[in-house]
Amino acid sequence: MQIHAHRRTISSNIDMTPMIDVVFQLILFFLVSTTFAVMPGISLNLPESRTAESTTTSGITITADKNGGLWFNDTEVTIKTLGARLAAYDTGGKKKEEIPITLEADSDVTNGTIVSVFDVIRENGYSAVDLRTKEK
Repeated sequence: MQIHAHRRTISSNIDMTPMIDVVFQLILFFLVSTTFAVMPGISLNLPESRTAESTTTSGITITADKNGGLWFNDTEVTIKTLGARLAAYDTGGKKKEEIPITLEADSDVTNGTIVSVFDVIRENGYSAVDLRTKEK
């Protein structure tokens, strides 16, 4: 008589579908939530206007905050170096009058600062300036 020894092997299968679903949901959540996080690094309290119109931010953005800081696009400048930045800006073959400039100023910025920025802009040949406000 022969005795056959049968070894029983335990096979374990893990269903990966729920884990893949969860990972896919997490990826979608982070993709969607990061697209809404595109906020400027400068905190401004923009003045309110009942007649505010939407402006495009293509071109140059000049930002003035309530602490006296001044930015040319994302680079901090002073009122003296702003003129040099505007003069060195690559217009891409366009006339300076056609390049849109968006001026973002905190509601606590003095009128004198805004006038000084406008003077520097006009001295460098730019004329298309939009003031960014928020709707009431």
